[in-house]
Amino acid sequence: MNYIAVKASIWTNALSNYLRTIIGMVVGVLTFRLLFQSFGQEEFGFWSLLWSVFGYGILLDFGCGFAAQKRVAELSVARDWAKLSQVLSTIFTFYTSVALLLAATALLGSQYLISYCGISPAREEEFRSILVLFFLGIGLSFPLGIFQEILRGQQRIALANNLTIGCMLIRLGLIYWAVATHASMFTIMSIALGFALLPDALAVYFALRGMPEVKLRPSLASRSIMQETVAFSLFAYIGTATNIILGKSDQLVLSGTLGILAVATYQAAAKVSEIYAQFTKQLQDTLSPAAAHLHASGDRAALADLIVKGTRWSVLISTPLYVLSAFYLPQLLSLLTGSSTLPQPTYLTAQVLLLWFYTTTITHSVSKRIFIMTGHERKLMWLGLAEALANLLLSLLLVHHYRSIVAVAVGSLIPTLIIGWSILWPWTARASAHSPLALLRITVVPPLLASAPLALLLTLISTYGSSLYSSS
Repeated sequence: MNYIAVKASIWTNALSNYLRTIIGMVVGVLTFRLLFQSFGQEEFGFWSLLWSVFGYGILLDFGCGFAAQKRVAELSVARDWAKLSQVLSTIFTFYTSVALLLAATALLGSQYLISYCGISPAREEEFRSILVLFFLGIGLSFPLGIFQEILRGQQRIALANNLTIGCMLIRLGLIYWAVATHASMFTIMSIALGFALLPDALAVYFALRGMPEVKLRPSLASRSIMQETVAFSLFAYIGTATNIILGKSDQLVLSGTLGILAVATYQAAAKVSEIYAQFTKQLQDTLSPAAAHLHASGDRAALADLIVKGTRWSVLISTPLYVLSAFYLPQLLSLLTGSSTLPQPTYLTAQVLLLWFYTTTITHSVSKRIFIMTGHERKLMWLGLAEALANLLLSLLLVHHYRSIVAVAVGSLIPTLIIGWSILWPWTARASAHSPLALLRITVVPPLLASAPLALLLTLISTYGSSLYSSS
């Protein structure tokens, strides 16, 4: 696949990512409202707890999924199908072991877990069955999930997204039917879990069909291949863990200093920036397999061009969205929370977090996704750890001094600005064969200038619109 084909696949995959994200948000909101209105408080609380555990299941991935994506992209270029068979068989065998461990945990420890959750005695047995089913599903998601990573490594992200979109829509319809017919919570969970796993199961056929020379067999699993894979995946895993720390440490700091009510206020402020991040990262997510492919091909000029154009388009997409979000933040917060009287610290915190995600989009999102696929995972790990530690310590220091949720958000923003603009941006410039100032002029300045009229128009509307409203 030449660079022209790689660029075409990036755009196809990016548009598919946006479609999946939008449909996923709509399906998620409809499912949330449907179950919130249909379940009792205990049922809905248990349901929410289980699916939050599903999100943290990524920590058991140990970076091997990302390693699978990288190795598929690299070894497909070399057409080294024997080595790729060994790599994928080794990862698949490892994931099968994780699945068996989770199954054993569910079967042997379900009674203790249910007791810990504080379920009423009358429903303990029913909820224990649901818990066992859920953990078995999480277990299956590991060996099956490798096939979605294979599709990503093959740069067939659009196909993976289409499978997910189709299953999401069918799942919504079946859950609606189950609720309408007063089906049990076990049945509803079976539907939700089954169709969360179905895209992975369907990906088995398409992933292996795309490279018929590759074989998945336990006999091909190799300890040396596992050691080689871990050498990369461990750094990728630590990077993922530090991203979780960066995203969740503020809540932990607030709960330990200002209390749980402060966490609720902070979460309301963070919601807009979280949605903003979802819309701005879809292009960047397609760059990783493209970078691995170009790196394996030895095309340094194409990699440099990918960095420049990836950064430019990321800034071009994120800048007008940032301007609109910043100006209409009170309305967005009101829409999301249902309250028009949120306290002033909520708005200030939301603005700081929005700026945090915007500057991360410019300095972190593209560079990290490309550098981790081009042999720089160790340096990225240390940078991530340094940023996470600085985030945590500065947030603790500021919140103790100012006793405000705004201080915690500022404590997250400052390390990102320092590391992003003093380390990552010069590094990105060198990799793109430009000076930092030249790269800024090429990628960031044009979107800022293009968004300036929009910012001016919104300022005029805000200023004169408020004056006209007051005079009337």
